[in-house]
Amino acid sequence: MPGSANLNIMMKAARKAGRSLVKDFREVENLQVSMKGAGDFVSRADLRAEEILKETLMEARPNYGWLAEEGGGEDGKDPTRRWIVDPLDGTTNFLHGLPHWAISIALEHKGEIVAGVIFDAAKEEMFYAEKGEGAWLNDSQRLRVSGRSRMIESIFATGLPFGGRADLPETLQDLARLLPATAGVRRWGSAALDLAYVAAGRYEGFWERRLNAWDLAAGVILVKEAGGLVEPLTPGKNIVEDGEVICANEPIFDQFAKTIRKG
Repeated sequence: MPGSANLNIMMKAARKAGRSLVKDFREVENLQVSMKGAGDFVSRADLRAEEILKETLMEARPNYGWLAEEGGGEDGKDPTRRWIVDPLDGTTNFLHGLPHWAISIALEHKGEIVAGVIFDAAKEEMFYAEKGEGAWLNDSQRLRVSGRSRMIESIFATGLPFGGRADLPETLQDLARLLPATAGVRRWGSAALDLAYVAAGRYEGFWERRLNAWDLAAGVILVKEAGGLVEPLTPGKNIVEDGEVICANEPIFDQFAKTIRKG
């Protein structure tokens, strides 16, 4: 599906950074790794990928703002548009040699996400969407959320707290309510790909708290454009700013959200 000039720039940047990450992934045991915090690692590969993304995106659109995991935020001359970028979502998977990680790029316009790209370079899967244009995988596969309508036949994804995070009790309560009513819950370590998989109908739903804007911005528009429902976990909050989200296909959403929000 041919997209806008901005979407093509985003995909070009993702592929370029993806080539760099795949090369480093093959040599993951030799990477120099430093600690950013408990359970939160950063590597030279991560930083190099962000440099590639920033150079490509900002060269094409020098007036746009910038927000990324490693480099922080910068205001642009155009205050209405901003790139929101995660150069490597699933860093811990990457550093353990697990091929489940992605590059996530979103474009925000006047506070709304209008385009998103999630590139799983290890599997050569490019998920992308633009407002009003649907969600797509690679060159021509239209994405649709799952058509399942029964919770007991559905699988869901989330993140699990690590490194002593304070939200462990809350998450365990979520799981205690949800697991008996479903076909299972998956924790694969990349919120961006969890959202992309909901858009692709591979999961029926996803929820998580304490995410960052770059973790979920691109995935939110993918799910919406694939026909899914997306809301903040706490009604009235802002998904991107507050970092909490719940999404699912329409037949399942109300029951799923009710189950998670009981706490």
